[in-house]
Amino acid sequence: MCQMLVHRGPDEEGVYLGSGVALGMRRLSIIDLEASQQPMCNENRTIWVVFNGEIYNYRELRQALLKRGHRLQSSGDTETIVHLYEEFGPGCVDHLRGMFSFAIWDTVHRRLLLARDRLGIKPLYYAPLRGGLAFASELKPLLQLPEIGRSLSWEAVRHLVTFMATPPAQSIVDGVRKLEPGRVATIEDDLDLRIHRYWDVAFQPDEDASEPELVERLRDLLFESVKLHEVSDVPIGAFLSGGIDSSAVVATMASMRPEPVKTFSIGFPEAEYNELRHARNVAQTFGTDHHELVLQPDVVDLAEDLAWFLDEPFGDTSAIPTFMVSRLAAKHVTVVLTGDGGDELFGGYDKYVTDQEEQRFDRIPRTVRRALGVVGRQLPDGTKGKRFLEHLALDGSRRYLDASTLFRAAQLRKIFQPDAYEQMSAHDPWAHALDCLDRDGCDGLSALQYCDLNTYLPLDILTKVDRMAMAHSLEARPPLLDHKLVEFAATIPSRFRISNGSTKYLFKQAMRGLLPDDIIDRPKHGFAIPLARWFRGELAGFARELLCSERSRQRGLFRTDQLDRLIRLHEQGRDIDLHLWTLVSLELWCRRVLDVPLSSTRRPERASRERILPAVMV
Repeated sequence: MCQMLVHRGPDEEGVYLGSGVALGMRRLSIIDLEASQQPMCNENRTIWVVFNGEIYNYRELRQALLKRGHRLQSSGDTETIVHLYEEFGPGCVDHLRGMFSFAIWDTVHRRLLLARDRLGIKPLYYAPLRGGLAFASELKPLLQLPEIGRSLSWEAVRHLVTFMATPPAQSIVDGVRKLEPGRVATIEDDLDLRIHRYWDVAFQPDEDASEPELVERLRDLLFESVKLHEVSDVPIGAFLSGGIDSSAVVATMASMRPEPVKTFSIGFPEAEYNELRHARNVAQTFGTDHHELVLQPDVVDLAEDLAWFLDEPFGDTSAIPTFMVSRLAAKHVTVVLTGDGGDELFGGYDKYVTDQEEQRFDRIPRTVRRALGVVGRQLPDGTKGKRFLEHLALDGSRRYLDASTLFRAAQLRKIFQPDAYEQMSAHDPWAHALDCLDRDGCDGLSALQYCDLNTYLPLDILTKVDRMAMAHSLEARPPLLDHKLVEFAATIPSRFRISNGSTKYLFKQAMRGLLPDDIIDRPKHGFAIPLARWFRGELAGFARELLCSERSRQRGLFRTDQLDRLIRLHEQGRDIDLHLWTLVSLELWCRRVLDVPLSSTRRPERASRERILPAVMV
């Protein structure tokens, strides 16, 4: 199990074997390099911990623990968790400010505690076994256990082909689950797994706060968070896309240190996908030690690597540039700060504006909209206006989710074999998101942001960054997702998040004077890649060979004639590259993981390093 995690923790391996428990870890040394080996215990060896992540307020916690009479042997953050547990039991998580997944074994109470950070920055998988429980920071270690089968979770497959990622609590493997963000799980000798949510963000706008007050508070919290996130005993840098979020983080870092910040950017030869000039602008403004790379990746070989390191099938193609910029950064630093989370917190997505505009559809009587939806469903695929009519027929929350849906049910019925489709159709991929959107007490924009903070952010954005950075033994830290900053953002009135159709209004105002105006005011540009063009080039043959092969036919998932039709439609000019990439990702994952024993599968060689890797059996 530990061997599967060398890329996350290349520096050390540690194991603890006790009565009824085995703890293993792989460490990426970042703080207290010499004295914080894991698993770590208290003085009388009754409490043991394995920990993945960083606790940014550990120095403050350490002083408080010393005053309470605790004796700490190291100067790192890991040991504070052990002693906080001694003081507060499972409530220890309430005192932590950071990103983490960890396991504590309490030998006195024979209790295992699993915990995951509030926003889901660090991953944690677990699998109930006969007579116990196994867990790890990735899926691959769990598949080394003979007790865990190799069968697909149809719930996860349905969620994947709907939203390009697997669902919050279920992995792609049947029987292996994910601990959701902001949760603590405990299991004792009765083997009853109890899961408790210890944190949730509450959108409660402070309507009495003035714009200058909010701007000042936002700036203060950003500076505080960046300062905390810079704690490290190894070299640290930052990803720099040239967008407002990463630029704000770099500007804040530059204001706090005498030496230049190391920054890392990538671009593509195609001008419409190349934002390097914006990153250079920021780098020159703040005098960073800037490193950049123009990519012409071998996408076929890269797809094989991604299938391994992403750990589960994954449809978001921005994993490709994230993988490459992580590889670039890892040559120079061990830790990077990122700008992730700004859009979810401050209202930065264009889809929020689109949703506000589409609310006018609700003025049309529902019976009329439903009738137009029936007309749309009867039109042939590809007919102009078909998708719009089907979209128009939906009510508010469902309309928002529909805009982010990759494959609809009618499309899935065509491309999946009948048995596979029947098992997938038993699951509603929208259910969790609808629960978030229908949250009481939230205005329309707050509900959308709350939904994305609980779905898109942890399932897509944070998963992508964690896996792609860890593939290169690089720790990525998102200071915008410090939970104190998140809680503040939830108090910003909606009129200051989106103002007159302008996204991220307050955040932009807070950055005035800190960032160049042309960076603040330029149109948003996602981490896009020329995938559609690639699928009309070398990827077309690769996709056809992969998806329409005899091996794929024997798997019984796809109707390969329909997949060939999708590839031909794309070659003829209809952009369905994300659909094809998601299906390619699923088939590649099946080949790398389901078809062969992982222990005999060669890992891609270019990666290796993270903070620590827990794996446990009780």
